[in-house]
Amino acid sequence: MLSNQVLHRTLVDISEITGAELSIWNMDGICILETGNASGLLADGVKAFIRELPDKRVKTEEGVGLFSVCYEQTPVYVLAMYSYKEGGMEIAGRLCVSEFEALLLAYHEHPDKNHFIQNLILDNLLVVDIYNQARKLHIETDVPRVVFSIEPKYEEDNIVLETLKGLYAMSGRDFITSIDENHIVLVKTLDEKNQAGVIEKTAKTIVDTLSAEAMIKVRVAYGSVVRDLKQVSKSYKEAAMALDVGRIFYSEKNIIAYGELGIGRLIYQLPVSLCEMFLGEVFEGKKAEEFEEETLYAVNKFFQNNLNISETARQLYVHRNTLVYRLEKIQKTIGLDVRVFDDALTFKIAMMVAEHLKYLKKD
Repeated sequence: MLSNQVLHRTLVDISEITGAELSIWNMDGICILETGNASGLLADGVKAFIRELPDKRVKTEEGVGLFSVCYEQTPVYVLAMYSYKEGGMEIAGRLCVSEFEALLLAYHEHPDKNHFIQNLILDNLLVVDIYNQARKLHIETDVPRVVFSIEPKYEEDNIVLETLKGLYAMSGRDFITSIDENHIVLVKTLDEKNQAGVIEKTAKTIVDTLSAEAMIKVRVAYGSVVRDLKQVSKSYKEAAMALDVGRIFYSEKNIIAYGELGIGRLIYQLPVSLCEMFLGEVFEGKKAEEFEEETLYAVNKFFQNNLNISETARQLYVHRNTLVYRLEKIQKTIGLDVRVFDDALTFKIAMMVAEHLKYLKKD
């Protein structure tokens, strides 16, 4: 429907041109706006006229004209005209109705860009609607784009949204919108060259700017580059998944790329029953929590150094034999020698699966 501001401005203009007093009524027989003060006298007549709709669209008698205002053949308002000082009330009323119906059509056919982008990334539009609305909104359909999902550590949605609008919304090619109270989405249009560099720089700029100017810590994830406008929802889903996977497996990172999730993405999509069965086989009935924190820290550092015992011992400031002793603890507990690549891989996956299940149970 039209806003009251638009209705009022139009009503006043028409009243000044015609010299008549006008009022607009909704389909419940309630006066929304008027230029005079006769609504109390017209109420019964308007309600009776509404009951006669849609069979009767115009009614004039005793200096009062009632006209239905329709959108797509459906009555949405009643226009009442009274105190008309010249002849031809019906003609004047029909011209007024034509003006209101033209406004209704214009406002319905001018969708908001923000609403369009929200429906686009949430995959709520038919393909034909995507291209039709994009054309009306003058949005390019065949340019490379990538979607960023920004998650504030705390609920600072308004500050984050306004800050990012200042950074990107002014370009006319990028779009910033809020999906829910915890996530902001940036749909960024890219040039043909150096796309990877621009994406990384954009993610870093978001994190650094919000940290420095708004004192807000955020995590940023982004999907893959898509060329067609209808694929923007795909990039958004990838970014959303990257946030979820990063929250579980890469909590130390504040920038996560969908294309760099690695095995974490695979584990995230495994059914819980399969994960539990795998852990039962690897840990032989034991739980990941039973391993000492010191031992797990040493193993993770060992993995980070590509199974290099000497370098890991140096970084941990321990003797080489001390590190070997800690690694052998795992072998004695579950039979996996993490100094061997295959066993190291199995243990690494098992710990990630355990972390995944722990996160699911926490929720």
